Amino acid sequence: MHKKVLEHFTSETYKLPGAEKGELVDEEKFWLSNDCMLRYLRATKWHSAKTAIERLEGTLKWRREFGIYEISAEHVEPEAVTGKEVVFGYDTHRRPALYMIPSRQNTEESPRQIQFVFWLLERALDLAGPGVESIVLMINFADKAKNPSLGTAKQVLNILQTHYPERLGAALILNVPFLINAFFKLISPFIDPITRNKMKFNPKPVEDGLFTADALFKDSGWSGARNFVWDHDQYWVHFVQMCAEIRAEHLARWRKLGARVGCHEWDYKFGAPDASGPDAPVEAPAPANPEEPELTEAGAPAESPATNGATANGNASATPPEAEDAPAPGTAV
Repeated sequence: MHKKVLEHFTSETYKLPGAEKGELVDEEKFWLSNDCMLRYLRATKWHSAKTAIERLEGTLKWRREFGIYEISAEHVEPEAVTGKEVVFGYDTHRRPALYMIPSRQNTEESPRQIQFVFWLLERALDLAGPGVESIVLMINFADKAKNPSLGTAKQVLNILQTHYPERLGAALILNVPFLINAFFKLISPFIDPITRNKMKFNPKPVEDGLFTADALFKDSGWSGARNFVWDHDQYWVHFVQMCAEIRAEHLARWRKLGARVGCHEWDYKFGAPDASGPDAPVEAPAPANPEEPELTEAGAPAESPATNGATANGNASATPPEAEDAPAPGTAV
């Protein structure tokens, strides 16, 4: 089944159906990795190659229509100035953490708000190291949080579930008041059961072994050890530069590998730093069995180390948790 999907997209005559410009550009070929195909096969429960292909092509079209490759840091920066969404640290599975702080909402609902959500998600995934395929969403409703409208919530959920399968490792949600709890019950029918199972309300991240204290915010109930004080001018410029450099390195390695569809993400992320230091060797993973349908959401092994994070003052810092043996590419979260 995996072979059929790969052959479909690597055909010399392949063109994206129904698109004015059917040829894939480099950014699309880069996105269409071996791991990406496996994520979509798992998301479609290995129903058929045709089903996975249709969904992959649907996402390729959505990424063009949404303009995911054209959204710039300058365009979304007005959404970032209050620190309402921040990428900081890694969990114990070495997944980047994306914090959402609704009380810091500074703009009215608009397409740019949604563009910012997925621009930042893409940047968090840039920071995921070899073998890491997902992020952790950290939502804190403390301090009179401003709730998004039902329409916006449904739109974000639909995009996340349809076009980012298996990219959400967990969603930790704190300080859920009565009205927010009622809101979650209202949108619950629109949440995929697998996604719903990843949502943890009012967890104790350190006690539960989800985070180490030094990788977690201290304030607002997260009970970590990091005193994170938001400084947009410090954080933003370093964060944007770090993500751009890492993505450029990945693209450069991918081009050296032949700039082809179906490349293993592990191969172009191989140079990402791990917890052992920049000079430590990184062992290649065991060969994957892409036809194995038993790769499921439950019982997955731990992921391999993530790449550089950002410190409280915005400076780059390689501080993921201790590295362990990494799973084969394509292992489910």
